Amino acid sequence: MNIKVIIESGEDGYFVARVPSIKGCWSHGKTREEALENIHEAIDLYLELEGSHVKMKHPDGRFIVFPFHEEIDRFTLKGALADAEIDVEDFLSVLK
Repeated sequence: MNIKVIIESGEDGYFVARVPSIKGCWSHGKTREEALENIHEAIDLYLELEGSHVKMKHPDGRFIVFPFHEEIDRFTLKGALADAEIDVEDFLSVLK
């Protein structure tokens, strides 16, 4: 799988890496090599979570990732939704 990664110099002297096709997938490093290693780790984590989590866009524009699998305790999920200020009905509508 080929995923486009963009690496740029940051104002603080670090290198910033991002993946345009995965919103919010950013990382950085002191060197280009470190930034590339870190962004590969971020991509791996994103792909690993994709099947067992639900990603929702919060009304304020940020994306929130919730665990979703049969074994999750409904009170744990309900608490996570409340902490993120996400309505249960909105969450359920994403699953449909």
